[in-house]
Amino acid sequence: MESFGIVGVILVLANLLVSYQGLKDHAYLDRYAFNIDKILVLRQYYRLFSSAFLHVSWSHLLFNMMALYLFSSNIEGELGILNFCIIYFGSLFGGGLLSLFIHKHDSSYTAVGASGAISGLVFASIAMFPHMRIGLFLVPMLSLPAWLFGFLYVLYSIYGIKSKRDNIGHDAHLGGGIVGLMLAIIIHPYILQTSYIAIFLMLVPSLVFLFYIVKRPEILFVDSAFSRNKIGETIDDKFTASKIDKEKELDYLLDKIGKKGMNGLSEKEKERLKHLSGR
Repeated sequence: MESFGIVGVILVLANLLVSYQGLKDHAYLDRYAFNIDKILVLRQYYRLFSSAFLHVSWSHLLFNMMALYLFSSNIEGELGILNFCIIYFGSLFGGGLLSLFIHKHDSSYTAVGASGAISGLVFASIAMFPHMRIGLFLVPMLSLPAWLFGFLYVLYSIYGIKSKRDNIGHDAHLGGGIVGLMLAIIIHPYILQTSYIAIFLMLVPSLVFLFYIVKRPEILFVDSAFSRNKIGETIDDKFTASKIDKEKELDYLLDKIGKKGMNGLSEKEKERLKHLSGR
């Protein structure tokens, strides 16, 4: 394996620093975590990016950083810094977008972690280095051919999305993996000839599943990407309602100041006024 690339080092350090801040400060974690309503309703799109540098526990962080370490150097060494970044951040956003689609009407859904981006590196690595073997984290002495690992990873992700039996973001894993694989193909089309079996086993089941949930969204209790939800409320409706509520709250606070002065507000109301006024 080639030496650890500079971008990989920077990403690991960034994850460690940001995750440390989030682990010691829950308000910080909440401010930058992936959350459906805060992204779709309040349009805080930065959360698609910032959430990928946060983790819910040290074990979660260390597991992801180990995976980033193992899969980043070969990709960065083979493709260069720019293409590595395209795959990493493209996969990051791909995982987030699939999560948005699947959980779009679950307003409380929240997630953090770099797994979507790392899954993109894993899928790209399998396509670019089809003869490598991948060890299992809990059983390091046991390794699988890359193509078999990729195929089982896809099946496990699909099962996890369907069953909802754990707190793992399988949708982000699958979305990130698909985008990482497709970007690797675009960057180096020759892998379609050298890795067609691995690509077929990862890409075809994933795309069939995605097509199925778009055509039959009720199997995941999600709406079509182009339809309204059951009560006829669109994301724009929610955004407008939220904006109106904030304007009413701000009017109330300003009216209270007009009657009692700034000292008439509680400390909590003063903080809320600063937030609503954007200061």
